[in-house]
Amino acid sequence: MSGSKKKKVTKAERLKLLQEEEERRLKEEEEARLKYEKEEMERLEIQRIEKEKWHRLEAKDLERRNEELEELYLLERCFPEAEKLKQETKLLSQWKHYIQCDGSPDPSVAQEMNTFISLWKEKTNETFEEVIEKSKVVLNLIEKLKFILLETPPCDLQDKNIIQYQESILQLQELLHLKFGVATEILLKQASTLADLDSGNMEKVIKDENVTLYVWANLKKNPRHRSVRFSETQIGFEIPRILATSDIAVRLLHTHYDHVSALHPVSTPSKEYTSAVTELVKDDVKNVEKAISKEVEEESKQQERGSHLIQEEEIKVEEEQGDIEVKMSSAEEESEAIKCEREMKVLSETVSAAQLLLVENSSEKPDFFEDNVVDLCQFTTLGGVYHLDILELPPQCKPVKGWMIVEILKEGLQKYTYPPETTEEFETENAFPPIEVTLEVHENVIFFEDPVVVR
Repeated sequence: MSGSKKKKVTKAERLKLLQEEEERRLKEEEEARLKYEKEEMERLEIQRIEKEKWHRLEAKDLERRNEELEELYLLERCFPEAEKLKQETKLLSQWKHYIQCDGSPDPSVAQEMNTFISLWKEKTNETFEEVIEKSKVVLNLIEKLKFILLETPPCDLQDKNIIQYQESILQLQELLHLKFGVATEILLKQASTLADLDSGNMEKVIKDENVTLYVWANLKKNPRHRSVRFSETQIGFEIPRILATSDIAVRLLHTHYDHVSALHPVSTPSKEYTSAVTELVKDDVKNVEKAISKEVEEESKQQERGSHLIQEEEIKVEEEQGDIEVKMSSAEEESEAIKCEREMKVLSETVSAAQLLLVENSSEKPDFFEDNVVDLCQFTTLGGVYHLDILELPPQCKPVKGWMIVEILKEGLQKYTYPPETTEEFETENAFPPIEVTLEVHENVIFFEDPVVVR
C-alpha cells in the first residue's frame, strides 16, 4: 500500500514539475522575445538616427558642393578677364617705364640691371642724403623683382630667370648697405665741424620715408657724457665708461624695409616630377582603358548568351518581354554606373599619387643660413629693422692754410670690437657692461613677449 501511494505522489509531483518547467520555459521565451524586440527596436532606432544624420551630412555636403561649383564656374568665367587684365597691366607698366626716361633699368633685363649696379658702384663720395635719394630707385627695383617672382606662374618661370632675379635682389641689397656705410664714413669725417656746442660731440639725425639715421661721434671723450638722447625723439642710448673714453661713433640705422631675413624660396615644377606625373597618368589611363574593354567584352558575351537563351525559349506574353527589356536596360545602367565609379576611383588615386609626389619633391627648408641672414622662424618683421653699430671714429678733417686735410684709410669704416677679444688685462667680471639702447615704439604696437636682439 505504501508503495502505490508513493508511486501516485511521484506522478503528481512529476506533472507539477513538468507544468512548472513548462511555465518557466514559456516565461523565459517570453522574456527573451521581449528582450529581443527591445534590442531590435533600439537597433532600428540607432540605425534611423544614424541614417538621418548621414542624410543631413549628405545634404550639407551636396549644398557645399553646389556652392563650390558655383564659385568654380564664377572663377572660370572671371579667369580669362583676370589674365587679360594682368597682361594689360604688365604692358601698361612697361609703357610707363619706357616713357618716364628716368634712367632706371628694366628689372627683368639682366644687362640693364648689371649696368645700373656697375655704374653705381663706380660712383664715389656720395653724401648720406644722395644715397637716400638713390635708395628710392633701388627699393623700387627690388619690389618689382619680388613682384615678378611672386606673380609669375611657376610654369612660366625658368630656373635661370629665378637665379637672375634673386641675384639682382641680393646685389642691390648689399650695394645699398655698402653705400650707407660709405656715406656714414664721409659724415663722420666731418664730425668735428658738426659738433654740438654744449657737449662738444656730434649728434645728427637724418630722416626719410624709408630710412632714419641716428649717429653720434665721441669727440671730447668725456666719461661724464655717457647718456645720449637725440633731440625731438625718444631714441637714445647709454654707453659704459670704457666706451665713453674711446674714439668711437654709434650709428643706429632704422630701415623701414627688411633686407636681413632670407628671400622666400620660389618652387618650380622639376622635369623629373612632370615626367613622373605624366607617366603615372598615362599608366592609369591605359589600365582604365584595359579594364573598360574587358568589361565591354564580358557584357557583350553575356548579352549574346542571354539573346540565345531568349531565342530558344518561347515567349508568349508581351509583359514578360517588357520585363526582360527593363532588366536588360537596368543591367546596362548598372554597368555604366560601375564604369563611372571605377573611373572616378582611378582618377582620385592618380590625383592623390601626384599630390604625394609633389610633397616628396617639394623644396625643404635649409638647415643652415649664412652669417648675414636671419631665420625669422615663419614670423615677419613689423616696423622695420634697427641696425646698431659701434664704429671706430675715422680721422677728422683739419683746416691748414685754407685747405681741409683728411687722412683716408684704405680699409674704410671699421667696426669697434666690444667687448675686445682678449680680456686678460681686465680682472673684474663686469668690466664690459652692456650698452643700453632706448627705442621709440609706435602706439599701435604691442609686445606679447620680450623682444630679442638678432646677432
